Amino acid sequence: MNWYITVLKRYATFRGRSRRSEYWFFTLFNVLISFGLAFIDGMVGSFDANSGVGMLSGFYTLAIIIPSIAVAVRRLHDTERTGWWLLLLLIPLIGPLVILFFMVSNGNSGANEYGDDPKELTA
Repeated sequence: MNWYITVLKRYATFRGRSRRSEYWFFTLFNVLISFGLAFIDGMVGSFDANSGVGMLSGFYTLAIIIPSIAVAVRRLHDTERTGWWLLLLLIPLIGPLVILFFMVSNGNSGANEYGDDPKELTA
C-alpha cells in the first residue's frame, strides 16, 4: 500500500524516475480498487450498462488519471525515454505492447538526464 500512497503524494510530478515496483504496485492497487468499486456500483445500482461505468468507479477513474500518467512518465524516464512515448498507446495493438515492454524493462543504472537512480536512493 505504501507504493500507492507514494505515487499519490507525487500527484502531478512528471519529473524524476520511478522504479518498476512503484509503477506495478500502483497499477495492481488501481486494478483492485477499480474492481471493488465496480462491484459496489453493481450492488448499489449506480452502474450504467449503456456507458459501462458506475458512479463510484467513474469518479475514481477521473481522480486517478493524472497520477497514473505521471507515474508512467516517471517509469519511462527510468528507462531513459521521454514521456511522449506514451502516445504509442494510441496505436492499436502494437503501441500497448511496446509500452508494456518499456514498463517491464529494467531501468538504467546510475543517474541519467531525468535524475538519480531510484534504486540507489532507496538502497
